[in-house]
Amino acid sequence: MLRIILIFILMLQSMKSLPSLTRRRALGLALGAVALTSRPAFAQTAPLEVVATTGMIADAARVVGGDHVQVRALMGPGIDPHSYRQTRSDIAALARADLVLWHGLYLEAQMEEFLLKLAARSPVVAVGEAVPESARIAHEDYEGRYDPHVWMVPELWGAVVDRITEALSAARPESAQLFVANAARYKDDLARLGIYAKDVLASVPEPARVLVTAHDAFGYFGRAYGYRVEGIQGLSTESEAGLARIRDLVDLLVSRQIRAVFVESTVSDRNIRALIEGAAAQGHEVIVGGELFSDAMGTPGTYEGSYLGMIDHNVTTIAAALGGTAPARGMDGNLSAGG
Repeated sequence: MLRIILIFILMLQSMKSLPSLTRRRALGLALGAVALTSRPAFAQTAPLEVVATTGMIADAARVVGGDHVQVRALMGPGIDPHSYRQTRSDIAALARADLVLWHGLYLEAQMEEFLLKLAARSPVVAVGEAVPESARIAHEDYEGRYDPHVWMVPELWGAVVDRITEALSAARPESAQLFVANAARYKDDLARLGIYAKDVLASVPEPARVLVTAHDAFGYFGRAYGYRVEGIQGLSTESEAGLARIRDLVDLLVSRQIRAVFVESTVSDRNIRALIEGAAAQGHEVIVGGELFSDAMGTPGTYEGSYLGMIDHNVTTIAAALGGTAPARGMDGNLSAGG
């Protein structure tokens, strides 16, 4: 009953910013959400209901939790977490969850206020903040803000997996031993992926180690693997790219004879196309080296729809497009053909 009351309160709070809704309509919407979430009590052995904001967090929670968890990701393939706003069904799911896992570090900028309010009433954990401050990249323009894209490096993601394991264990102590064992095996996979990434990315000739993408999602990648990383937009896709920025990047592509730039699955390719056209106007051909998974994974149920597959795809695609040597099907031959 307390969860149902909480859902009702949160629904009403979330509708304060909608001036066109009358009190009666707002009440009807809230009651409808409450009705959708009404359910009988489950036994203690039922799977832990976990809601995660991003696919990467959900994937780790499923691997660590196994059959002891039921995980729902709010954001699927192609969804930009920087601009995502919670829906009515999201609010209901978040309020009824046994545990909510979000990234933090201002990734879910439009949801942060709501999630912080929810944390005062329910178990809500910002797992991305497990990465130590000393390992984070500070935001150039905002004091106290950091680049949230820590998942781009498997070694950093291991700290997030540890935090997820702690949160699951706190929510279901009797399963803690299983969670820890699953996490240990998963971190072995992350370590192997990290070694693969270093090897294939090191095969790219040093002058060609310039990664140009739609927005600044690859800062940790660049630091870890020795690449210069240039995003047309800033850390958030909410920032706009100016003409001067595009001109500067065109000059970089031409002067360094960079042969490939990369689109992202969650960002429009409009600005990338402008770079290609600008370089062509100066007599230098640039191609799209491939589509990278930046803020979301691939299609659920595919290898690219897992964290391991997401990073495997990215490093394999980047290395091959920039003149390095990488197996066409990735680390273990699991990448989609032509992927």
